[in-house]
Amino acid sequence: MTELRSNKIKAGIIGGAGYTGGEMLRILINHPNVDIAFVNSTSNAGNYIYEVHTDLFGDTELKFSDGLQTDIDVLFLCVGHGDAKKFLEANAIPDNVKIIDLSQDFRLSKNSKTGSKSFVYGLPELNRGAIKSAQNIANPGCFATCLQLGLLPLASKGLLNSEVHISATTGSTGAGQSLAATSHFTWRNDNLSVYKVFNHQHLSEIGESLKQLQPTFDQTLNFIPYRGDFTRGIFASIYMDSELSEEEALKLYEDFFAGHPFTHVTDRNIDLKQVVNTNKVFLQVKKHGNKLFIISMLDNLLKGASGQAVQNMNLLFGFDERAGLRLKATGF
Repeated sequence: MTELRSNKIKAGIIGGAGYTGGEMLRILINHPNVDIAFVNSTSNAGNYIYEVHTDLFGDTELKFSDGLQTDIDVLFLCVGHGDAKKFLEANAIPDNVKIIDLSQDFRLSKNSKTGSKSFVYGLPELNRGAIKSAQNIANPGCFATCLQLGLLPLASKGLLNSEVHISATTGSTGAGQSLAATSHFTWRNDNLSVYKVFNHQHLSEIGESLKQLQPTFDQTLNFIPYRGDFTRGIFASIYMDSELSEEEALKLYEDFFAGHPFTHVTDRNIDLKQVVNTNKVFLQVKKHGNKLFIISMLDNLLKGASGQAVQNMNLLFGFDERAGLRLKATGF
């Protein structure tokens, strides 16, 4: 059995004022193995963290800074897509500092290197061994995490042999903190719409992961993303042709995720509130005629972003994989 570390490490956060930065702070402030060295936000430098993330009033007296400390063990990049690569090009980060990037900049194999730094794709249920020995991690996308976990068990046995049909609804926090016409409360409330139909950017990383387990995979992923009338979470329904019985499919999924503490498989009906505010993924596996039907759901800001980043940090440093992530669902 691997001995778990009990000593503390020092962490820095770049982009601490946004949604993923805020979730990172909420986890790390209470993480038993982490001290937060600094939180960078150029637009909020000098302000107390609780002036931006008001729920943290009483939990921390940390202030945002506009600087960069390099005497740390791990650096989280909670910045926009394209900005992580620019940040690393503009700032010399010592090779001994482990980097966990939450943007999409280094997720694809063709983009997994910048300068002397290379990144491992950080989906623990797929790459746990590689993550443990990595130096830098590209944290997966929220939709990508949700959909991959719904499909990887089938790919592991070469059983994705028909078109895959997916519809998935995400909360408004998936759009980020910057306002857009479709993220205003007055537009989003009591409303539903589709976007990026059949060409969502996360399809590329999903395809790479499926081919990692099933190299011959060449089927179409028909993905319809929806903007939901709720704040956080992703609820995805997936179906495809399958010769597996329900019992065989359920066992396949249970066996594939055995030993992974956050991914849980059931044949019971599930609902989104069971996973919101947690790092869990719930998967429901059912058979309808010749169709295998899977529901996959998670919290887009936790298992879909900051929670998974901390899970990856725990693996990198030999901590209990669940450290800091024993979070309670809202329930009601």
